[in-house]
Amino acid sequence: MQSNLRNQLHVGIIMDGNGRWAIRRNLPREAGHHAGVAALREIVGAAPANGIETLTVYAFSSDNWRRPEAEIGALMRLFRNFLETETARLVRTGVRLTVIGRRDRLPAGIDAAIAHAEKVTADGRELSLRIAIDYSARDAILAAAVACWPGQATREELSQHLANGAAHPDVDLVIRTSGEQRLSDFLLWEAAYAELYFTEVLWPDFGAEELAEAIQSFRSRDRRFGGIADKPSPAMPVAAVAAPPPPQRPPLFARARALFTGATL
Repeated sequence: MQSNLRNQLHVGIIMDGNGRWAIRRNLPREAGHHAGVAALREIVGAAPANGIETLTVYAFSSDNWRRPEAEIGALMRLFRNFLETETARLVRTGVRLTVIGRRDRLPAGIDAAIAHAEKVTADGRELSLRIAIDYSARDAILAAAVACWPGQATREELSQHLANGAAHPDVDLVIRTSGEQRLSDFLLWEAAYAELYFTEVLWPDFGAEELAEAIQSFRSRDRRFGGIADKPSPAMPVAAVAAPPPPQRPPLFARARALFTGATL
């Protein structure tokens, strides 16, 4: 289901650059992740004013399990703390929280914290915030295909399975911070027609102003979804594309021709 309504956007963000932000300041990488949570809080607050109805953020990919154990532990503690401290704020501001990705590999207790946060924020209508944890788009597509098998699944049915049974529009815009220009296994199905926006800004420095710039860039683009523009550019006047006059023959060539033909110059 593709959303093209200007005030009901689905935006996905690959929140990249926390570690580099910390290293540039001679801080431990964990400090960058804490700063990243502050940036997320600001973006969640700014999203509705920018016409965003659904915001999906990439917090921890399935590939991130390859990182050092100490950093993984810090990230999981930070996520648990986010659920414990931010849920009340989400309820007050009308934000519905859902988590996509695997939960069976998360540390003990986080699954219950997720379930609680999803339950108490379920009535939020201001913004749908989806956090991707232990997430792989390829794995999600595979799981959805298996769930639809052996029937002949439609695109709509597969999309519903990918969204954990909830109806969400396809992604309109994918933002990636820190200068990297790849999707990294993020929302590959849902972002099939998404516009892409890459910025050099590291995630902890990405605030409301940067979000507004990304949305402005998105709104300036012509989205045709394989069709043609509603108002094609007018055809160029014929006079503007008239063929150039034939090249002038050099006088020497003309005299030589006259000698053979008897023509008068």
